[in-house]
Amino acid sequence: MEQHDQPISLHESPPIIRLQQLSKHYVMGRTIVPALRGIDLDIAPGEMVAIMGPSGSGKSTLMNILGCLDRPSSGDYLLDGIPVSQMSVGELANVRNQKIGFVFQSFNLLTWMTALANVELPLVYAGMPAEKRQQRAKWALAMVGLSSRANHRPMELSGGQQQRVAIARSLVTTPTMILADEPTGNLDSHTSLEIMTILQQLNSRGMTVVLVTHEPDIASYCRRKVVFRDGRIVDDTINEQPQSAKEQLAQQRPLLEKKVSS
Repeated sequence: MEQHDQPISLHESPPIIRLQQLSKHYVMGRTIVPALRGIDLDIAPGEMVAIMGPSGSGKSTLMNILGCLDRPSSGDYLLDGIPVSQMSVGELANVRNQKIGFVFQSFNLLTWMTALANVELPLVYAGMPAEKRQQRAKWALAMVGLSSRANHRPMELSGGQQQRVAIARSLVTTPTMILADEPTGNLDSHTSLEIMTILQQLNSRGMTVVLVTHEPDIASYCRRKVVFRDGRIVDDTINEQPQSAKEQLAQQRPLLEKKVSS
């Protein structure tokens, strides 16, 4: 499918993300390397969107721009209706700390800190008092079912538990949007279901979730799939019946219990 003349939107409310003819190129010596080429994309509040495409298609560049970690070469990025290009360095830092929660494939946890301390970090940067940020961090860990692991360090946790800590860290500032870059890339299929269950639950509560994935089965849990190739959107489709990670997880449990008992 060719890129739509009018970007898809599932809601009548103004988009939380609007990209208009957005392009990004990198200069390597005398060569200009295009990463994004004239992207038009709207994402409405409360959507859960999978970004897909082969390596070099522009997915990571897009996520860096959406997360205000990089700026486009041309075009516009409006976040909640505000042009990101007009934001100061301080305003961009506040957006990254308060409006956007980041989840990475490699977890990005500090190994010498406990789970609780890792989750508190965004609140430390925000200047929140110690007692209040500890309460908020405990709430975030409870949201991902890890209250009992608050005082464990990352190396004492499984990969799935570390990713849960990373999700809790992304939630602790109560952002309006989560950007997840291959959040299940380092996890087995069962643990991936646990992570997708959490992300779907957050989305059901109204949080916007945008995730990059190479895996079609992970994309099947999202209501919308946007496919990139050579810096352009080549497909933008609605999934009318997303898979339920929670239901699939429940179906797996009896099989796992039977395997353990035998």
